[in-house]
Amino acid sequence: MKFTVILATACAVSVQAASASTWSLDSCVNYAIAHNITVRSQLLQEENGRLGVTEAKDRFLPNIGGYANQGFSFGRGLTAENTYANRNTSSFSVGANLSLPIFQGLAGVRRLDYAKTSLKALLEQTEAAKDDVTLNVITQYLQALYAGEMLQVARERLNISTAELARRQALLEAGKIPELDIYEARSQVSQDELNLVNCTNDSILSLLDLAQMLNLPDADGFAIEPLPDTDMPLLSPEEVWANAMQRNHSLRAGVLETEAAEKNVSLAKTGYIPTVSFSAGLGTNYYKTSGYVNEGFGAQMRHNFAKQIGFSLSLPIFDAFSTRNSVRRARVQAHNAQLQLDDRRQRLYKAIVQAYTQARAAHTKRDAAEVAVESSRAAFDAMRVKFDNGRATPTEFEKTRSDYTTSLAQAVQAKYEAILRTRILLFYNK
Repeated sequence: MKFTVILATACAVSVQAASASTWSLDSCVNYAIAHNITVRSQLLQEENGRLGVTEAKDRFLPNIGGYANQGFSFGRGLTAENTYANRNTSSFSVGANLSLPIFQGLAGVRRLDYAKTSLKALLEQTEAAKDDVTLNVITQYLQALYAGEMLQVARERLNISTAELARRQALLEAGKIPELDIYEARSQVSQDELNLVNCTNDSILSLLDLAQMLNLPDADGFAIEPLPDTDMPLLSPEEVWANAMQRNHSLRAGVLETEAAEKNVSLAKTGYIPTVSFSAGLGTNYYKTSGYVNEGFGAQMRHNFAKQIGFSLSLPIFDAFSTRNSVRRARVQAHNAQLQLDDRRQRLYKAIVQAYTQARAAHTKRDAAEVAVESSRAAFDAMRVKFDNGRATPTEFEKTRSDYTTSLAQAVQAKYEAILRTRILLFYNK
């Protein structure tokens, strides 16, 4: 009864999945990239990089500011006669200032160059994050397809054992076999039913894992399409490595990060270079002192109006080794970026060689598994005829049946292993 309920639930899930729209591999990849938290976070880093470029450009613009002051003074104060007297004084001033960097010791140019290179590295990092999501989705997608085909193998195994149980039941009723053979057949059916339940759960869970990887809000009715049965080429590791050196986003990000680190060294060195700036200002003021005749507000504002311009030169002589330490720190970061790049290259090359070796072995295993399926099927058909005619024992029959169903499972495993390894190799080649 419990098995019947589980099968009914699995069938309901299958019917619901069939009624819903199925997802292709491309649609899964696109949806996962659009909703992946890591990718979305990396897109925010891109925006931050663009703001860095904008900020570097804005440093070439002048600074303009205005001011207005109002002050009051009460009590004794120094007069024009160099004596002290009680005076109440009010003052008001207003004006504007401009400061324009003329030469920043190449800091502005190098800072902009550094910001642009850093932005390019961030763009490549985003593409690398998308590549990671793509590879993970491909792997889980194939795992779900593999679990689905293993479920079909489990059903085929149960169908064979169920049909054999019915056949033996008929032979027992005709008095041609002992009752022990029925017990063996029933035991085999129970084992195949349990295997079907496990495969059903594996298939459901693999689809659930894929749906969760896509960050789907609801996984009910989620189903995927089978991949087209096309023979994908097995590329050589040398060819894949040559293409990866030019196209791999993780490597390209590493190269740009190294370039940005070198540019940061040049930026730090600008602390040794003098700077020149231009300044200008204009303003006016109004004074009123008690006991004296004061011009009106408008007259004073006109008469006291003044303008000024100036140039300033800043020469770095000794800054407590601040610039020297900044340059050294930037050089350490540049060296570390180069080491990280070398590590990425080594790990990628190892991954490519490993993927090629595994793909070649998987293709060989797949071809051998296909031959094994045909051989075991022919042996099972022949043994069935012998067993029906009483020229084979139940043990011999069960062995050939088990060999046949095992070869089916091994063929499915070899098939998807070959597809996965080949797709990984093609993924590194793109």
